[in-house]
Amino acid sequence: MGFCRFPVLRRSRRALAAGVVVPVAGALAVAVAAAAPAVAAVPAGFTDTVAIGGLSSPTAAAFAPDGRVFVAEKSGLVKVFDSLADPTATVFADLRTPTQDFWDRGLLGLAVDPAFPARPYVYVSYTLDALPGGTAPRWGDTCPTPPGATDQGCVVTGRVSQLTMGAAGTAVSEKPLVTGWCQQYPSHSVGSLAFGPDGALYAGGGDGASFNFADYGQVGNPCADPPSPAGTNLAPPSAEGGALRSQSPRRAAGQPVLLNGAILRIDPDTGAGLPGNPFASSTDANARRVIAYGSRNQFRFGFRPGTGELWSGDVGWNTWEEINRIANVGDGVAENFGWPCFEGTGRQAGYDGANLDRCESLYSAGGQTAPYYAYNHAAKVVATDPCPTGGSSISGIAFESGSNYPAEYAGALFFADSSRGCIWAMQTVSGQPSPSKLVPFVTGAGTPVQVLTGPGGDLFYVALGAGELRRVGYAGGTNRPPVAVATATPSSGPAPLTVQFDGTGSTDPDAGDTLSYAWDLDADGAYDDSSAARPTRTYTAAATVDAGLRVTDSHGASATTTVRVTVGTPAGLDPVPVIDTPAGTLTWSVGQTVPFSGRAVDAQDGELPPSALSWRLAIRHCAANGTCHTHNVQDFPGTAAGSFVAPDHEYPSHLQLTLTATDSTGRTGSKTIDLQPKTVTLNFTSSPSQAMLTVGGTQQRTPFSRTVIAGSSNSISANSPQNLPPLNMKYAFTSWAHGGARTQNVVAPAAGATYQANYRLCWLLQPC
Repeated sequence: MGFCRFPVLRRSRRALAAGVVVPVAGALAVAVAAAAPAVAAVPAGFTDTVAIGGLSSPTAAAFAPDGRVFVAEKSGLVKVFDSLADPTATVFADLRTPTQDFWDRGLLGLAVDPAFPARPYVYVSYTLDALPGGTAPRWGDTCPTPPGATDQGCVVTGRVSQLTMGAAGTAVSEKPLVTGWCQQYPSHSVGSLAFGPDGALYAGGGDGASFNFADYGQVGNPCADPPSPAGTNLAPPSAEGGALRSQSPRRAAGQPVLLNGAILRIDPDTGAGLPGNPFASSTDANARRVIAYGSRNQFRFGFRPGTGELWSGDVGWNTWEEINRIANVGDGVAENFGWPCFEGTGRQAGYDGANLDRCESLYSAGGQTAPYYAYNHAAKVVATDPCPTGGSSISGIAFESGSNYPAEYAGALFFADSSRGCIWAMQTVSGQPSPSKLVPFVTGAGTPVQVLTGPGGDLFYVALGAGELRRVGYAGGTNRPPVAVATATPSSGPAPLTVQFDGTGSTDPDAGDTLSYAWDLDADGAYDDSSAARPTRTYTAAATVDAGLRVTDSHGASATTTVRVTVGTPAGLDPVPVIDTPAGTLTWSVGQTVPFSGRAVDAQDGELPPSALSWRLAIRHCAANGTCHTHNVQDFPGTAAGSFVAPDHEYPSHLQLTLTATDSTGRTGSKTIDLQPKTVTLNFTSSPSQAMLTVGGTQQRTPFSRTVIAGSSNSISANSPQNLPPLNMKYAFTSWAHGGARTQNVVAPAAGATYQANYRLCWLLQPC
């Protein structure tokens, strides 16, 4: 996501102290810059409104039984609101020091004890900035080169913790329950937390493997996966590292079982696996926790109300997004969803082509649980929906329960895709969600990374890109939203200007509903300045202020409006940032160090100091059809110059560098440049021709070519044995013309290259 301009007065950010758990006494307003409102569309009769705004990269939310609302931010902060009508957040816990907030890593999972506050516990899942067995922090919110984020990787782990609330309403201690999830590469980290109907805590996490190549532990094996110690490059067919960590419950007896790609059922007080789990009798503590495995990144999951069914969304690689279903979490059966040997219902070509023992045995013996539903990256979920295709990341799972939504939504499964910016409803047939009844529900959402149900049974979603928790209500139901009306008297004049605001013109169409008021008088995006119906405020500096009013009825429905106040004669100019280096014409290779420098001038402040400047490096990952989504890589705050090392990523993709300047009044200006990669062509041939080769995660018959980024690492495999057209005779691989093993990684050279696989005919005297 980028930075947005706001030609209005905004309050400065309040500094927050770092620490493991450092509650802040009293209340802290959410004072980060609000993102532009999401331009989202919902079906007729529904409303999509901001429930809580002004958040900084929110990743998860949870509603407590007593009405409190908890929100996790990617940096490691947990914030709490007394209710949806409370405009002011209190920092419940500060976990920024142990959390690594880098690429897709961070504080990603959140749950509240079902008996809260009698059991005063909040649960979190975050990327622990520590090596396996080490202490945090190890890297900070960055990854230096070496080892390089997508080269050797900055190895970290994951953690699930129980936070205990004290008398002041904030966390007073952190109790780690589970630590594990060795992660070499900066995505597919930890994920969901949820309580089941059995009172158990359920946790999940990704494979921590490469998203660029078929990863079986061939780059240093830092997680010490079998069959060799850490520091050894693993090779097929016996390799069990990388993405194959998701198959670790199938390892030979005595080899360690890992948490990667698994769903855990644990005791919420101890983190131990519970009786009745599939591997409850194992001597391996991790195995005792596992109830399902074989996922790539089951980032979000949830229970179907009134059942023991757990439904999870698994983020795919090149082709398929999956919704998987555990029919009964207490049945003692460990579902294996097949990753990395399968993607969707078919074999995953990149890992199939490597002839890995762990996958070959699954192919021959069977046992993979097929997805309940899968959608292709190149296809629409609903033929008529406006959601883009190409990039896809399933990112939310929730069920309708107790809402006033129309009958056709009863029991529906809602799922989100953060790359497409959409949420769909899978409506039911005979009481069960059916892929035959899919409808778009929210389109054009600002990076939805969680969906959940909340007060009134309404669907809520966390919009990472907008910095908001949003609510989808049904205005055609028994409760209709209010209408917000605000006035300002006077609305303009010289500074100092005392303004009387009035929200009493707001109305609610439902008889008997009462309204509460929340004002954003400094236009910082947080409705935390007054709860009075008619507040006053004195403005002392020239500015244009779009003051906001949010009114909420007694059933939780809300509406917002703004009224503009002009103080004095505002200059009307944002700071003007200038990126001096690099030039927008620069092209880069993987591993190249790219210096950057910039400056900014402001009409009021003159040339701004380095402390007023901040940079953001992002990757724009694009599909062949041109649609793109963004992965924020790293922020560089308070500096005029620095450098970064260009990361590895599959093509098409490019880097985006943004410089944002903030003046003394909080006005901002941003400048963004796109930096395109140097690309090269890799040609693949075979002797004889028409052999099936695997590059990355896809297979193709020779001859063919691939466009990749110079310096990128690419996994290649020569499938063997195989039948070649036109006579369909069997051939076995003998060698690559350039040398090396049948399955290997090659680094794309600066000028491109040709890779030829050589085969021999299999026959009676020389069988395959």
